Amino acid sequence: MLPIRFDPIRELSTLQREMDDLFKRMFGSTRTIGEAGTLAASPAVNSYIKDGVFHLEAELPGVDADKLDVRMDERDLVIHGERRTTKKTEDADYLVQESRMSTFERRMTLPAGAELDKAHATYHNGLLEVTVPISKAQLTGRKIPIEGIESGKKSKEIH
Repeated sequence: MLPIRFDPIRELSTLQREMDDLFKRMFGSTRTIGEAGTLAASPAVNSYIKDGVFHLEAELPGVDADKLDVRMDERDLVIHGERRTTKKTEDADYLVQESRMSTFERRMTLPAGAELDKAHATYHNGLLEVTVPISKAQLTGRKIPIEGIESGKKSKEIH
């Protein structure tokens, strides 16, 4: 066995990487500590444009509708909520208590041409769906000609 030189910086860097991996496995990669030490977890989101309408689907299990706030902030769609999974029994001596309250906020910039005044949101069984129509003028692109390219002709070969 060859001797290995001890490098404390490398060891600390390895420890930090292992701790980061541990926290990602335990809490997910999108959780951060928010106000008053509560966890702030961004919800999983899917967004797409179909038939001239921007669609956003956010998975929000455990969030009551009255603790959910969806709003427009200039061209941003903001989803803010609070998840309360803690049902605390006052007269019990807890051995383990892993559930806790968490708050989150997710902000997404809407595409150009989004008609903010026509936005619509529904929430059912932990799934928030937001739709925003996009003006037709923004959906059709414009081809930009490239100077110096002639169709069908080969460029001169240099020997």
